Amino acid sequence: MAFLNSKSLIVCSILIVLCAVLYKKRSADLLQEKLGRVLHGLLRAEKKVGVERNTRIALGFGGCEDIFANVQEVLEKLDYTVPDDPAHVKDITSASDFVRIFTYFFGEGAAAERYVENATLFAEVAAAARDVPSARLALGGNAPAMARRLAIEGAEILLAARFTEQTRKQLPESIRVLGKPLDVDELHLVLEYSAGSKWGNYTASRANRFIIHSDKSNPFLDTLEDLEMELPSFDPSVLVVGGLQMMDNFPFKEGYREERLKKLNELLIKTDRSTKTHFELASFSDATLMKEIVDSVVYQCDSLGMNEQELPNLVSILTSGEIALISDSRPRIATVLDQMRTVFNLLKDTDESNGKRKLTRLHVHTLAYQAILTKKGSDWKNTMSAAAKASLTANRHVCGSNYIDTEKAKLLMDESFSTSTSEDSADRIPLEEQRPVSCWSEDEFDICLAPVLVCTEVLQTGGGGDNISSAGLLYQI
Repeated sequence: MAFLNSKSLIVCSILIVLCAVLYKKRSADLLQEKLGRVLHGLLRAEKKVGVERNTRIALGFGGCEDIFANVQEVLEKLDYTVPDDPAHVKDITSASDFVRIFTYFFGEGAAAERYVENATLFAEVAAAARDVPSARLALGGNAPAMARRLAIEGAEILLAARFTEQTRKQLPESIRVLGKPLDVDELHLVLEYSAGSKWGNYTASRANRFIIHSDKSNPFLDTLEDLEMELPSFDPSVLVVGGLQMMDNFPFKEGYREERLKKLNELLIKTDRSTKTHFELASFSDATLMKEIVDSVVYQCDSLGMNEQELPNLVSILTSGEIALISDSRPRIATVLDQMRTVFNLLKDTDESNGKRKLTRLHVHTLAYQAILTKKGSDWKNTMSAAAKASLTANRHVCGSNYIDTEKAKLLMDESFSTSTSEDSADRIPLEEQRPVSCWSEDEFDICLAPVLVCTEVLQTGGGGDNISSAGLLYQI
């Protein structure tokens, strides 16, 4: 009898394991079917819009060579250890400063970009980054990354950025480059990490990057005058401004930063109203600089692009004059939508004097979703397709492939989302797998929100926002 019971237990155990395996396989199959439906829905929305071959877009500023490298490999090669006191430091002048500020952002899973004043330290980190197995080189800089994506999508581009002659050859022929060639390219180190990566007792909550540079040309907006000269004859549909974070914490001579921003402001003021203006935000830590940029650039732009960390930073500057260094790396959709409403409401009625413009478009790109807000009656079009395009571009860029493989993707967006944190005004919108882009109207604007098929085999995170934002912008011209 005992023998039979023992035999029965073995059989039952086998059946339980078999059922668990079959359940797991069925769950995986159902997930792949769901991802497939979402992908097909996004592709259908993307294909509704084509790009006119005569679409012209002008961009500035900055240009560099990026070294992408796994940050753990770099830190190990440098023999750096986890600091006891991670913190944000204003000036990176030592190895201690570097590991303290890196750990500060790594612990939050937050992206950041910072200037390194100590050229010797920067050279040491750069040498280590070049020499690790994961290292690879690529054309970099906000405007160049956006220009390349726009050119790939079929637009004609005027790019104000400086490179060496050799680096210029990496750009598509449809990009016309302004600016005197450099003898040596500026260098940016894009130190990347994956979700779940460890650094001492810290674990990254999401894949991200910490970028450092020691630029000598980009902070001065060297190609500004070149762009000013060529812009009228080029007559673009949109003028895109980016790369201003290169000014952050740079040791300018007194008054020179303000002088360069004033010159940029003058260019935006005299840009014909038929040309839309778009500003692509980035990571800023200097509140004074950010206020100057709001006054000289933000108020002169029709459109703004940013990620989920840059959005609360802008809200904080506009409402309190303070910098928000750290924010939720995976914010609720309702929170982001409320912040977008705040920015829109603060800028939609800008007095259109002295070149200022009312904000009519806002694109926020996050890891899990894309949200685009456009003012009713504005010239921006194809918001649904633009959100889908931005979403698909996110996967394509991060995975490094035009083909989207659902086996290498996941959804982080919930099955439904609330449109506001305010219970009185909130609606709940379900994610419809066959038609995954959700669009709705509010009093003064329309919003479209698209889920991202998040890449699970990350090739690169650096430049993601630039590629995503430019792809969405192109569909709305």
